[in-house]
Amino acid sequence: MVHAWSSKAVREAEEPLLAAGQPLMATASRALATIVLDRLKLTRGRVAGARVVALVGSGNNGGDVLFAAAFLAGRGLAVEIVTCGLSIHPGGEAAIRRTNARLVPAAEASVEAVASCDVVLDGVTGIGGQPGLREPAAGFFVALEEALARQHRRPLVIAVDVPSGGGVDSGAVAPGMLTADVTVAMGAAKPVSLLPPAARAGGELVVVDLGLALDPARAEVIRLEEADIAALWPSPDALAQKYTRGVVGVLAGSSTYPGAAVLATAAAVRTGVGMVRYRGPDDVAHAVLAAHPEVVHGAGRVQASVLGSGIGTGDLMRLDQVREALEAAIAAGEPVLADAGALAVLPDRVPASVVLTPHAGEMAELLSARGPAITRAEVERDPVAALRRAVEATGATVLLKGEVTLVAGPGTPIYSQAEATPWLATAGAGDVLAGLIGALLAGQAARVRLDPAHAAALAAAGASVHGRAARRASNGGPISAMDVANALPATIGAIAQSGQTPERQTHGGRMVR
Repeated sequence: MVHAWSSKAVREAEEPLLAAGQPLMATASRALATIVLDRLKLTRGRVAGARVVALVGSGNNGGDVLFAAAFLAGRGLAVEIVTCGLSIHPGGEAAIRRTNARLVPAAEASVEAVASCDVVLDGVTGIGGQPGLREPAAGFFVALEEALARQHRRPLVIAVDVPSGGGVDSGAVAPGMLTADVTVAMGAAKPVSLLPPAARAGGELVVVDLGLALDPARAEVIRLEEADIAALWPSPDALAQKYTRGVVGVLAGSSTYPGAAVLATAAAVRTGVGMVRYRGPDDVAHAVLAAHPEVVHGAGRVQASVLGSGIGTGDLMRLDQVREALEAAIAAGEPVLADAGALAVLPDRVPASVVLTPHAGEMAELLSARGPAITRAEVERDPVAALRRAVEATGATVLLKGEVTLVAGPGTPIYSQAEATPWLATAGAGDVLAGLIGALLAGQAARVRLDPAHAAALAAAGASVHGRAARRASNGGPISAMDVANALPATIGAIAQSGQTPERQTHGGRMVR
């Protein structure tokens, strides 16, 4: 599990160590220099002859970079320091002046020379910075990005804590923000590395351990990894039967969009739930049963429901059925996955056991109906703010689909999952996600009843598996939504197997080691 803490929490964790005289900057700068040397060996095959340009501001991140640059200069690398603020860290400046590294103000630096170096170290803004850059850094960074775009060969860009200009706690971006290949987080990951849209500019995340005492329960953002998903996923034991494994009801699809029902039930069947019940018109039910004969057509007892996929806002009869099913599930305390048409008939307030799965356009409609109007572009520009507003406005657990999928519920951290391939942007992918998460909710319905906040972790796990299945199905090429559904069993099986210790793996009553 990757945890990211707010800049305030990180500063508070640093204070007792600094008061005790711990050399945090020395540790951080030496780690940064080591990472630069290791990456140079990987990319160039050697360190000798490499050129490093350090972009520094006046804060402690600039100090980290200055000390690291001084160490690199001492190793014989050609180092240039471009100062992008009114001042630089005094101790770091003193260390640089003891080397043969060059100090150049941004106003006098050549962007072409920077663009042609081997490594750029970005330490202009730190964890206290706000989105955007001031002059002279702003103009220099815009010119540098333009120069990099003209280069056939791009240098390795390593950012310290945050690509300069990014919103550390919000994930916001600003013009001129330099895209990094690697972000080196000092002490702990910061939200900017996990939150869109800035996350795409951060590259690979490397965390340097500084010994900070940070409580995982106070993390602002969480990213589930394979072991976390394995621990969350319901797994049948020897006494399991179809009813104990969970029954999910699917009220999705219409005569206009029958494929949504086929895809949602396909995902539910392949996710490992005990039974799938389908409620819908006979013509759609025929398509569902032709594809999945194990699905049961008709009403009956369920532990969770998937509502709304493939039901348009003009299909009043189906929308009434969705509204009734939603109200009944809430009254019974059953978890619900509300997608597409179900978002249009959502009550003003719902419990956290109701998981909403809007894309950016649907999120804009949902929020505009409950407060100040907002556009799809505004949601995409600041998805974190939109997510938080939706949770507050509805009381639900909300999953905002996108390049990085975000999930949050009342009182939970934000879950951020980014396993998907761009090929997943295809018709029907959301229907597969709905069926997948609905089945997962059914398999853990008892837990969600006791702890509605658990729905957020399950939705995040479902989003991760959805993305992983898409990558497995794609293998670098195009996919259809049904390809993703078909890849679910192997994806889930691989995750479950990875989460088992040798002592837990059995076959035919025998231990497998």
